[in-house]
Amino acid sequence: MIRVGFRWLERGSCRHPQVMTIKGGSLCPVDFPALVGVIEHPSRGTFLFDTGYDPAFIKATEPFPERLYRWTTPVEIGAGEQWQAWLARHAIDESQLAGLIVSHFHGDHVAGAARLAQLPMYCARAGLDALRSGSRFARVRHGLLAALVPQAMDAQARFFEDAAERPLPSAFAPFTHGRDLLGDGSLLAVELPGHCAGHWGLAFVTKDGQPVLLCGDAVWSGAAIAQNRPPPRVTTALMGDTARYRATLAQLHHAHCHNSELAILPSHCPASAARLRGSDAG
Repeated sequence: MIRVGFRWLERGSCRHPQVMTIKGGSLCPVDFPALVGVIEHPSRGTFLFDTGYDPAFIKATEPFPERLYRWTTPVEIGAGEQWQAWLARHAIDESQLAGLIVSHFHGDHVAGAARLAQLPMYCARAGLDALRSGSRFARVRHGLLAALVPQAMDAQARFFEDAAERPLPSAFAPFTHGRDLLGDGSLLAVELPGHCAGHWGLAFVTKDGQPVLLCGDAVWSGAAIAQNRPPPRVTTALMGDTARYRATLAQLHHAHCHNSELAILPSHCPASAARLRGSDAG
């Protein structure tokens, strides 16, 4: 695989009871950062994996029923996480941004999509279809805010399902194949079903040879992967498919146990992010 630069950066956070994310967790509210992958391809530019939170989320959740989303998951967006401030703080050259890769269309993953409306959007057709269908209440119940993704971006969509299938290196086992987003084997989208319609992760190898699997919301913590401990059924049934969710978690657990070199990164786990930064400052 062509190696890429990678940083895993926080952009906003929300709070909700830990027990909703892992069986046997605490009833106390816990902060869950929204992490964004900044992927620097050696010749194609910089790609973002999701966008984290953005002030657009606050605007989109002003009316009812969308406000229910904000009530159930209170959001914090600091001054340093405003778009231009966030880019400057992390020395991200906006002119080098080449595309947005969407793990899935929940609000905390696409709140900043409009900032990249002129660029290609790599996503699952099933996820975009879900975003554009159903009633407003039904979409909110499934964590979807259609206003966050301008309709014009649909024409820029490049669907995972249409990309060529490529084998994954053994470091990603039991995951064996991914979809080649750029046609050069550098970024391979991996379907991780169960959390919601059109939920995918991303496999790649960093410049220093670290294999990485960004797993979105297939789990909320590294501990859930290590212990093969899913959320309670009420959580997984609310937005997705419990049986498929648990099958995906079992695969991630297998990968964790048998591939010590593989970094599996959930989108809301600060401990996993800290471990990665400890071993790979770049």
